[in-house]
Amino acid sequence: MMGIRSLMIATLFSGVLCAQPPYKAEIEKWRQEREASIRKDDGWLAVAGLFWLKEGENRVGRGAANQIVLPPRSAPERVGTFVLRGGKTTFTAERGVAVTSGGKPVHSLEVRPDTPGPPDIIAVRDLTMQVIKRGARYGIRLRDKNSSFRRQFTGLRWFPVDEAWRIQAKFVSYSPPKQIPVLNIIGDTEPMPCPGYVAFRLAGKEYRLEPIAEDNRLFVIFRDLTSGRETYPSGRFLYADAPRDGQVILDFNKAYNPPCAFTLYATCPVPPPQNRLAVRIPAGELTYHSAVRGK
Repeated sequence: MMGIRSLMIATLFSGVLCAQPPYKAEIEKWRQEREASIRKDDGWLAVAGLFWLKEGENRVGRGAANQIVLPPRSAPERVGTFVLRGGKTTFTAERGVAVTSGGKPVHSLEVRPDTPGPPDIIAVRDLTMQVIKRGARYGIRLRDKNSSFRRQFTGLRWFPVDEAWRIQAKFVSYSPPKQIPVLNIIGDTEPMPCPGYVAFRLAGKEYRLEPIAEDNRLFVIFRDLTSGRETYPSGRFLYADAPRDGQVILDFNKAYNPPCAFTLYATCPVPPPQNRLAVRIPAGELTYHSAVRGK
C-alpha cells in the first residue's frame, strides 16, 4: 500500500506533467514516437547492408562466395538467389531453407521494389531483405534485428522546445507545378514534384524553401548554419501539412535527421541548393554521435 509521502510525491509529479504547456507536451510526445520508430525491428537502426544487383543471378548467404554476404551468425551458407532481368527481380530460395514473405513460406517470388511501393519483404531468421530502386539501379537493403547500429544506439538529442520556431509561412504555388532535381548521397539525381515555395521571415529577412509534394503533405529537405556543427552535416528533414488559404506551418521543433545519421547503408537525398539557408535554425534534432559511425 502506498504511503502518504509516496502518494504526495506521485501526486506532485502528476501535477507537473499535467501543468506542462500543451504545445511542449505535443512536441515531446512526437519526439518519443520518433525515437521509438528508429528503434523498431524495421527501423533505420536495423539497416545493416546495401548490395547493388547485377543483371542476372545474385546469390545470397553467409558464405564469402555469395554476391550478397549476410552476417555469419544470422543465416545459412546459402539462402537463395535474386535474379535481375530487365528491371524485374525474382527471388528463389535454396532447398530446405525456411524463407517467408508476408508471414508465408516462399520458394520463388517476383519481388516488388520500394518504388512505387510498397515493397515485398523477404525474411530469414532475424534478417529481412527488400529490393530498392535508385535511378536505374536496383539493390537489396538488408535489415538485421541484431545490427550493431541498433545495439549501440545511444538515444536522440534535441534543442529545447521553443514555440517561436513554429513559424507561419506563406505558400506560393507554381502553375503548373514543377519538377526539381534532388541529388542523393550515392550520386543519383531524381526529379521530384514541387508544388510551390514557402516564404518566411527571420530577423527581418525573408527566406524561401522549395518542398516536395508527398502524400498530400510537404516534405522539406533543408540545410542551415547549424549543419555540421550542432546538427547533422548534410541537413535535416521536415514535414508540413498541405497549405491552407495560402499558409503553411513550418514547425522546426520537428526537424529531424535523415536515415544516414544512423546507418551507413541509407541513400538519403541532400538539400537542393535553394534549400540551403544562410541562417541558424536552432530547433529540432541535434546531430547523432555514435561509436559505430566513428563520430
